[in-house]
Amino acid sequence: MTTSVNSQYRKRLPGTALDYFDAREAVEAIQAGAWDKLPYTSRVLAEQLVRRCEPADLTASLEQLVYRKRDLDFPWYPARVVCHDILGQTALVDLAGLRDAIAEKGGDPSKVNPVVPTQLIVDHSLAVEAPGFDPDAFEKNRAIEDRRNEDRFHFIDWTKTAFKNVDVIPAGNGIMHQINLEKMSPVIQARGGIAFPDTCVGTDSHTPHVDALGVIAIGVGGLEAETVMLGHPSMMRLPDIVGVELTGQRQPGITATDIVLAITEFLRKERVVGAYVEFFGEGADSLSIGDRATISNMCPEYGATASMFYIDGQTIDYLKLTGREPEQVELVEHYAKTLGLWSDALKTAEYERVLSFDLGSVVRNMAGPSNPHRRLPTSALAERGIADEAKLESGRVEEAEGLMPDGAVIIAAITSCTNTSNPRNVIAAGLVAKKANALGMLRKPWVKTSFAPGSKVAKLYLEEAGLLPELEKLGFGIVAYACTTCNGMSGALDPAIQKEIIDRDLYATAVLSGNRNFDGRIHPYAKQAFLASPPLVVAYAIAGTVRFDIEQDPLGTDKNGNPVTLKDLWPSDEEIDAIVASSVKPEQFKQVYIPMFDLGSVQEAESPLYDWRPMSTYIRRPPYWEGALAGERTLKGMLPLAILPDNITTDHLSPSNAILLDSAAGEYLAKMGLPEEDFNSYATHRGDHLTAQRATFANPQLVNEMAVVNGEVKKGSLARVEPEGKVMRMWEAIETYMNRKQNLIIVAGADYGQGSSRDWAAKGVRLAGVEVIVAEGFERIHRTNLVGMGVLPVEFKPGTTRLTLGLDGTETYDIKGDVSPRCDLTLVVNRRNGDVVEVPVTCRLDTAAEVKVYKAGGVLQRFAKDFLEGAVA
Repeated sequence: MTTSVNSQYRKRLPGTALDYFDAREAVEAIQAGAWDKLPYTSRVLAEQLVRRCEPADLTASLEQLVYRKRDLDFPWYPARVVCHDILGQTALVDLAGLRDAIAEKGGDPSKVNPVVPTQLIVDHSLAVEAPGFDPDAFEKNRAIEDRRNEDRFHFIDWTKTAFKNVDVIPAGNGIMHQINLEKMSPVIQARGGIAFPDTCVGTDSHTPHVDALGVIAIGVGGLEAETVMLGHPSMMRLPDIVGVELTGQRQPGITATDIVLAITEFLRKERVVGAYVEFFGEGADSLSIGDRATISNMCPEYGATASMFYIDGQTIDYLKLTGREPEQVELVEHYAKTLGLWSDALKTAEYERVLSFDLGSVVRNMAGPSNPHRRLPTSALAERGIADEAKLESGRVEEAEGLMPDGAVIIAAITSCTNTSNPRNVIAAGLVAKKANALGMLRKPWVKTSFAPGSKVAKLYLEEAGLLPELEKLGFGIVAYACTTCNGMSGALDPAIQKEIIDRDLYATAVLSGNRNFDGRIHPYAKQAFLASPPLVVAYAIAGTVRFDIEQDPLGTDKNGNPVTLKDLWPSDEEIDAIVASSVKPEQFKQVYIPMFDLGSVQEAESPLYDWRPMSTYIRRPPYWEGALAGERTLKGMLPLAILPDNITTDHLSPSNAILLDSAAGEYLAKMGLPEEDFNSYATHRGDHLTAQRATFANPQLVNEMAVVNGEVKKGSLARVEPEGKVMRMWEAIETYMNRKQNLIIVAGADYGQGSSRDWAAKGVRLAGVEVIVAEGFERIHRTNLVGMGVLPVEFKPGTTRLTLGLDGTETYDIKGDVSPRCDLTLVVNRRNGDVVEVPVTCRLDTAAEVKVYKAGGVLQRFAKDFLEGAVA
């Protein structure tokens, strides 16, 4: 680790053998009394500036924090990089390809290594093929995962022997965010004799999960993670830091899921997109770390970049509960109180904007049917048209005849670190199952149930409480320790159920305790999906339909034929808390994590270059230094690949769910000799650009406004090739344009690129020949990824949209002007009738560093150039 020469601020941490950097003194030197007014985020950023920033730049950088200015970039040096296997693997594939490119130019490829400690957890590749009512589900799913992903796992195994500073936690151990929370984050680092706050970037938008511990952790795309891995700072400007005061206490029977769905709706309406949110107040004090983590996890769903809680007694209790060593726990409390990161020291913090949210106002909630911020109070199911008593009655008749009802729940999944990091939520689900079993209730036969905890510890405390057998009896046996359903890896349906859905054109749904429910994400035959707490997921598995009022109508009948309602099954807070207190123990965390992180010695790879497998559909040498990608972007004569509405997500741009045979990717895999049952998901193939390219805009719910058939816009993975005006499948259009060497543009509405931090949402369009994306607004991570791929993001001025301009896709487009950070450019629209319209737009290269990356053609091209010129060692 590079040590700053700002040595005047380096002091001994009292009572320890460690030093620390006194950021308070450095800030006070700029303005007396300023430290006490700084929010938590600014204090952590100030510390790393004092510790790492060049002395010549220190004062100017600190002034950005002290005076709340946003006119200069300053460096951020995260302490760690955490990756899941999908984006972590693709980042390392890129680095392996970069090694090849360096070697071909005469450089030493072995010198290309992550500089920052990098932790890769294999958690995104398992599909729930065997459901939770199969007693051998865990072993079957793991065997399928290993078989399908042999190419990927071979490469990942090579990376831990070939790259320095990379630790790998193999498949079957849990979800990166939950492991990060329960084990990997020390909260306060101690390296090289210096104590400092833990910080990290992660290749997943839900990396802020660990913000609950007071750790600044943000989700980035793999391209930005690669920049940090290679030792470069992440350049940033002072974010908008919003204070959110949590008041009141939650009502009885309300879960952390209910709270976070209400907060997500609230903060979306308050427009905190891109902000760092800091929670404080008596309500925040009352929340356990499990509850806080549920709130921090869904940070991207309300659009924020980070969701911070301060360090306090709850933090210390959690570190003890999860088996951290006493010396580390003591260091966290001592350092936080010394530097002013402890809750009491934050009472004087001042925010430019403060919002207030009453925990006592939260009712039982779900979210859906297509967006996580679309809160749906369970008491309002009927008025929203979700619950329909007439449908319920007909559904009972259908069930009696052996048919599924309209509104059938075909997937009920307790999944995702959002909720399985919180023992209260998991225990509550177990208690609902126990009460249902006692009454002789069963899941409906068409419901594919599953339970995928984010950590092996969940199994231990459920066994301790005697609740795991109760969940298993209702079909919620443990199918995996992985992301599964929330990531679109819900696996195949029973063929008979799938056939009935198709033949009867049923409105089939999924209910899951995850954080994402975008159209088409969970399963191709689940037309919509609802987010709910784990105990509600169990209740919906028993009911088997969303077409009823779950607060009023019976879920079913007991063994004596008596109706049973939700209130008959719902546990009291006292029941839940008593079991959590008696059953969740530090020894369980030590039992799981000590052997998991005993990585031992690793034998070095024979060669620093990977031996690429030519027939692999998972891992292929990347093409970013070849062909059209190595050429200049002209920004002239561009044709539109798509004209898109608001709220285009990375699931639209690059879906992650199962690959179907009749898709472009499916047809390619079949030609490559892969059997259909092993097609796996789009996500798992992102290390092979030939497969991943075919996933670009492959979402069946895509609305490309150019795809007009018989006067109507047709939904699906479609495009219109110009100048012929022929509508065809998106991949065929992309191939057509690639063969013509035609450069392209995409025009879009607001909030373009929201969703997961998905590299291929940017890589796919760049490989298709897209040079520019003009939209009304961009999601932060996706915009950064576009820049990292050399795609120019530009933004319409307020009041100008594709609609006000009357764009129909027959135009060609140019960009005029020299790019510089957030400069004005001109979008030239050349209409087919000869008219030319010049539209002022804003360049969304936000920093000088981004301009440098863009001009080089992307992150990897920039690094290769610097490396070969001797600018990096």
